Amino acid sequence: MAHSNISSCLLIVQLFFLLLAKTNAKIPAIIVFGDSSVDSGNNNHIQTIARSDFMPYGRDFPGGRSTGRFSNGRITTDFISEAAGLKQTVPAYLDPAYNISDFAVGVSFASAGTGYDNATADVLGVIPLWKEVEYYKEYQKKLRAYLGETKANEVISEALYATSLGTNDFLENYYTMPQRRSQYTVDQYQTFLVGIAKNFITNLYNLGARKISLGGLPPMGCMPLERTRNMGNGNECMETYNVVAVNFNGKLSGLVEELNKELPGIQVVLSNPYDPMLQMIKKPSSYGFEVASVACCATGLFEMGYACDRYNLFTCTDVNKYIFWDAFHPTEKTDRIIADHVVKTALSKFLS
Repeated sequence: MAHSNISSCLLIVQLFFLLLAKTNAKIPAIIVFGDSSVDSGNNNHIQTIARSDFMPYGRDFPGGRSTGRFSNGRITTDFISEAAGLKQTVPAYLDPAYNISDFAVGVSFASAGTGYDNATADVLGVIPLWKEVEYYKEYQKKLRAYLGETKANEVISEALYATSLGTNDFLENYYTMPQRRSQYTVDQYQTFLVGIAKNFITNLYNLGARKISLGGLPPMGCMPLERTRNMGNGNECMETYNVVAVNFNGKLSGLVEELNKELPGIQVVLSNPYDPMLQMIKKPSSYGFEVASVACCATGLFEMGYACDRYNLFTCTDVNKYIFWDAFHPTEKTDRIIADHVVKTALSKFLS
C-alpha cells in the first residue's frame, strides 16, 4: 500500500513538473526576418559579397566557427531564443546542416544587406523581404507535414516573430544610390518604408502570426563606417543619420499602435535598440567597454568594407573592450546587452 502511495506521489510530482515545463517555455519557437543584424548564415548559400563565412567572424562562436553571422559570436536573436527557454542559437533556413526538426523551434529567414525596400536587396544581390516571406510559407508547409496540422497551427500562432530591418534602406540605398533620393525626401522615404512594414506585418498576420516584435533602428550615425566618413567633424557620430533613426523609430511606434488597433488578436511591440546602444557609445565604461568609435575587426584606416578583411586579419585581442565588431555590426557582448534590454522591456509580455 505504501509503495502505491509513493508511486502516486511520484506521478503527481512528475505531472506538476511537466506542467511547469510547459508554462516555462513561454513561446514554442522564434521566427526571424530581417538583415545582417539577424542573419545566421542564409547569405552563405546565395551569390553575394554580403557574407561573413570566413575568419575572424565567429571566432568566439561555440566551436569557433564562421557561421555567416556578422559577429565574433552569437547575435541578438540567439540570446532571445535562449531567454525564451529554447535553443541557444537560431539556425538559418537555407543552411543544409539543419532540417525541419531544428527549425520547428527556431528559424531565421534573414539576409544580410536586405531592407524593407526591394531596391535595397538589389544593391548587393541579396534576398528581398518578399522572398523571406515566401520561404516562410514553404516552412509552414514543412512544419505542418512534420508536426501535423493542429500542432503546427499552435506553433505558428504562439511563436515569437522577430524582425530587424531598415538600416540598409538608408545607409546602403537612400544615401548611397541616386534613385530613391530623386523620388523622395528622407521623410517621404521613411513613410514609404513604414507602408511596406505595415503590409509585411499584415501578411504575417494573415499567415497566422500573432506575437510580433518589430525592430527599431540603432543610432546608425555612430557606426564606425559612418564615423570614419565624418572626418571633417573629428570622426564624431553623424548626427543627421541618428536623427533619421529617431524619426523612423517614431513612425514605427505609430505603426505598432495602428496595427494593434486594426488587427484582432495581434500583439505587436517595438523592440528599440536605439537608447541602450547610444548609452553604450556615450558611456562605454559603464558597460565595461573601452572603445566605441572603431571596430575590433579593423580593415585599416578607412572602414569602408561591408565586412572585415579576411586577408588582413588585424583584429583586436580583447573583443570585450569593443562595442563594434566590424564597421557595421556590434560585438557579441553588445548584442547580449541589447537582447537583455529588449527581453526585459518590449518582449517581457511574451517571455515572462
